[in-house]
Amino acid sequence: MADVARDGGVVPVLVDARTVAPEAGAFLRAVEPPRSGRYVVLVDTYELLGGLDDWVREHFVPGLPADTIVVVAGRDAPSGRWVADAGWHELLRVVSLRNLSPADTRAYLRVEGVPGELHERVLELAHGHPLTLSLLVDMIRRREDVPGALSVAPDVVRALLARLVDQVPGPRHLEALQICAHARFTTEELLRAMLEDDAGALFRWLRGLSFMEEREFGLFPHDVVRDILDADLRWRDPDGYARLHRGLRGHFVERARRSADGRVRHQDLADIMFLSRDHPIVKGYWQLTGLGQVSATGLEAGDEDVVLAMTRKVQGEEQAALAAHWIERQPGGFGIFRDGAGEPFGYAAYLALHEADEDDLAVDPAMRAMWEHVVRHGPPRAGESVLAWRFFVDTESDSRPSRSETMIRLWHGQEVITRAGKAWDLVTVPSERDYWDPLLSFFDFHHAADAAYRIGGRPYEVYAHDWRVLGVEDWLALTAERELGAPVTPASPPELVLSQPEFAGAVRDALRDLHRPDRLAGNPLLRSRLVREADDPAGELRRLIGAAAETLRDDPREEPLHRVADRTFLRPAPTQERAAEMLGLPFSTYRRYRNRAVERIGARLWERELYGHRLDS
Repeated sequence: MADVARDGGVVPVLVDARTVAPEAGAFLRAVEPPRSGRYVVLVDTYELLGGLDDWVREHFVPGLPADTIVVVAGRDAPSGRWVADAGWHELLRVVSLRNLSPADTRAYLRVEGVPGELHERVLELAHGHPLTLSLLVDMIRRREDVPGALSVAPDVVRALLARLVDQVPGPRHLEALQICAHARFTTEELLRAMLEDDAGALFRWLRGLSFMEEREFGLFPHDVVRDILDADLRWRDPDGYARLHRGLRGHFVERARRSADGRVRHQDLADIMFLSRDHPIVKGYWQLTGLGQVSATGLEAGDEDVVLAMTRKVQGEEQAALAAHWIERQPGGFGIFRDGAGEPFGYAAYLALHEADEDDLAVDPAMRAMWEHVVRHGPPRAGESVLAWRFFVDTESDSRPSRSETMIRLWHGQEVITRAGKAWDLVTVPSERDYWDPLLSFFDFHHAADAAYRIGGRPYEVYAHDWRVLGVEDWLALTAERELGAPVTPASPPELVLSQPEFAGAVRDALRDLHRPDRLAGNPLLRSRLVREADDPAGELRRLIGAAAETLRDDPREEPLHRVADRTFLRPAPTQERAAEMLGLPFSTYRRYRNRAVERIGARLWERELYGHRLDS
């Protein structure tokens, strides 16, 4: 069409919706009409701009010069509103692109260099179906022949694709094709990470396939080919599909961790999100098109006014005043979401709640409510942090899924993967539980009912995740399984998160009750991270206590403490007086050694509770 327009002296303006964010400003910037003369607007992959359809019909097209032609190509038929509006009857022409004519098919085959003697057989098999023709040409290039038979539409594409896959040069090529179908973009680096050998040759093979396209970040197949390949592998080999999903996800996680470049991490998180694009829960919350044209940037000169204006407009004056307070207190926690032209469309603030002082908590009811929840359910221990998504302002919340919702997920994903030492993450959102519960439950953030609050008369909800209960690696494994279809339900009762004094007291009780199974069964340590994953938590606790006591022998200065612990707790004498006598110690010295031994054992176990260090290494 562009060539026809040029031949007629009309300037073609090409718009590929895969590279444009579905937002009016971005679309207008992509059009860029010539300064003079007639032009035609050609929009491809229009189905990705569904959220703009009403705007295109009501504002964009009517605003063009009267002699301008607009051609829209997409996988979906025009919405009913185009057809129902009487004003469009004489202007709108809908063409269903089904099959090419025999003459057009022959012309296409000649352009593709298909030998003339094969044309009739291709005509019989393809019946002019464009994608079938493209795939047949690819098969002919490799086999120099045409397959014997094809099923009729609508299953023709699936049948042809199955035949194509059967004809790939080898199993490694098939694996490369499956990687390309599941990943957002495929590069030689990705193939090397997933397949190791022959990455260069496999990438060149993929690049030569007729249904592949290239963009800045790599190769990707036509959408219908991607969908069919991915669905076929999942149906045919569920275990293989799961291995592929986990492998790609793990690669992107590690690549994000290694990179110090925020833009690279942004792309890695976008790649991770894309892997779950068809999940029935999360696909309704993310806008995966145009991710390369949006970014999150820190506050710069003049941005405070922008943030406060957005807050005032969306969430009211009182919330804006609190945003101003936190911009002064923690400016580094704010990130503004911008489109490709640098225009803001939302923002979020990820604040260090553990650094808030009494004045901060007195000023901000939201931070106070979240802090009180943390204190009630597991206060941070020394060196642990508590982070809160205190502000989330979305100027496009009336059009969901929005770009801001996608951006906060990208940002938070980077924080989860790269920031260590967190005790809690908390998220505040407007009170729309029917909307937020499915997504946040999927990511193991539980509704914190006791932390709900109101600001400016508007209710807000809080969701929380305790990273000491389910750590990052376990969380990554859990969410990966949920992406593959595992149910979104708590896997087991929550662990008990003890403060250091509570933990020390539980250790003293465990030492006292070490040989009393009935009493040891009620010890809170059995629900702690220390032993909760063990098949026999009580037996594991006894083993760890013994290992902690054994470490006292490594230091000659503490060896007497080991002997006291041994005769008092591990192999106890009938009475402590008898233990002191057996050890040849005055009772006062014995008691001093006993208390020091308990402290040392508790310290060893506390270190393992916090960091997972082995006691017997």
